[in-house]
Formats: sequence, structure tokens, C-alpha cells
Amino acid sequence: MARVCEYCGKGTATGGTIARRGLPKKKGGVGLRITGRTKRTFKPNVQRVRAVVDGVATRVKICTRCLKSGKIVKPA
Repeated sequence: MARVCEYCGKGTATGGTIARRGLPKKKGGVGLRITGRTKRTFKPNVQRVRAVVDGVATRVKICTRCLKSGKIVKPA
């Protein structure tokens, strides 16, 4: 798969958006109505960086969470 972190395996996740209209009851309205549900994707922040893997500098796809936590060693 294209957008997957090579270290933690984080990839694209699916979910949904809910479209609502109306004024909530606590604000004086008759309540919120759900007018539609659509599918959407949550894409991870994956970067291509150069990292030292087995003593050789190669390009890897890594999410920014792993990058900030120091799971890779960048070449000098």
C-alpha cells in the first residue's frame, strides 16, 4: 500500500461525516436533524525521508509521529 508507515504500520483509515441542521434544544430550537452521512478517509502524515537502515542510507516512508519520537537515525 502506498500511504503506510514502515515502522508502526499506520495507514489510511475510513470513517464518516454527519451533516446536521437545526438549532439544538438547549439553545431554544427543536433539535438537530441528521440530513446526510458520507464516507471519508483519514490519511496519515507520511513523509519520505533518508534514514540509516542496516548501516546503509535508504529512503523510507515514515509517519511524523515516529519521526518525532526518534525511531529512525538520519544519515550525517
